[in-house]
Amino acid sequence: MGCAHGKCCNRDSSTSDEDSGHHQRGIRPYKNKDGLTQRSLELVHVPSHNFTLQYSSLTQNGYYPDTTDRENQDSFCIKTQIQGNPNVHFFGVFDGHGQYGAQCSNFVKDKLVEILSSDPTLLDDPLKAYNSAFLATNSELRDSEIDDALSGTTAITVLVVGDTLYVANVGDSRAVIAVKDGDRILAEDLSVDQTPFRKDEYDRVKLFGARVLSVDQVEGLKDPDIQHWGDEESHGGDPPRLWVPNGMYPGTAFTRSVGDSTAEKIGVIAVPEISIVRLTPSHLFFVVASDGVFEFLSSQTVVNMATAKVSYTLDFNACLLQNNAAAYKDPTNACAAIAGDSYK
Repeated sequence: MGCAHGKCCNRDSSTSDEDSGHHQRGIRPYKNKDGLTQRSLELVHVPSHNFTLQYSSLTQNGYYPDTTDRENQDSFCIKTQIQGNPNVHFFGVFDGHGQYGAQCSNFVKDKLVEILSSDPTLLDDPLKAYNSAFLATNSELRDSEIDDALSGTTAITVLVVGDTLYVANVGDSRAVIAVKDGDRILAEDLSVDQTPFRKDEYDRVKLFGARVLSVDQVEGLKDPDIQHWGDEESHGGDPPRLWVPNGMYPGTAFTRSVGDSTAEKIGVIAVPEISIVRLTPSHLFFVVASDGVFEFLSSQTVVNMATAKVSYTLDFNACLLQNNAAAYKDPTNACAAIAGDSYK
């Protein structure tokens, strides 16, 4: 697990080519021998609301004592100036799973933003464009040379359009925003994990014939008739998973993903849930991360860690984060950072 650190994002009095997004030519990702890949702090100006979007990224392999050379299947995408518009920017984290999870996450990170960027209705109807892009990406993955029968990827993405965030989620990665409330900094989830812990998702996949059981239940160590597993913070490492009616597969702990064609038959879909947030002076930063972070840390803990890292900067006018983040002070100041992390 790592950190991405950012300095303050200041109101710009003028806009240069570098400020407007052409900074990408100078990006030099750094990767060390421990599998840590870091993208240095970058920024882009958003002229419609006169603020600077500042972001960084970091991704590192999860620690597996028995398989220290395990591949990091997570990927992330940062694309500024969507459709050449300096006010529109995209950030996404993709958590691959299965034998071909890395291929799936890399395919989706490129294809999703490509389809989204080419949609002429994007700015007129972002919700429709986002939904269509996810479904089209899922179809293209299905038609590609990648075997997605038992592999796929989650996707948590944020589209910044001026001072508005459109957050589209498929799976159990997460976006969270920090909100200043008096002397407190509170975490507010921008997405809701799509897992069998949610009654609506549980009911939906059951209609498709999915068996919902933990591994212990499937192996006969616990009563399969007990359909209650506590909550996501207290499942003891054995969460409920989805299984076909008469088989020991696919065993997904999420109810939505891109790919997973076998699991699609039991209700695992690529339809995103989309939320909209208008940034205000109370919004300090947002975090986008895979469950390599959120499986072990609560949203509030992540925000607390981020806050501690940026507290040296006046009025929290900075950005950073444990695995991805963005900071926003008011329409004159905003930050964003992003990264992926693999612990599954």
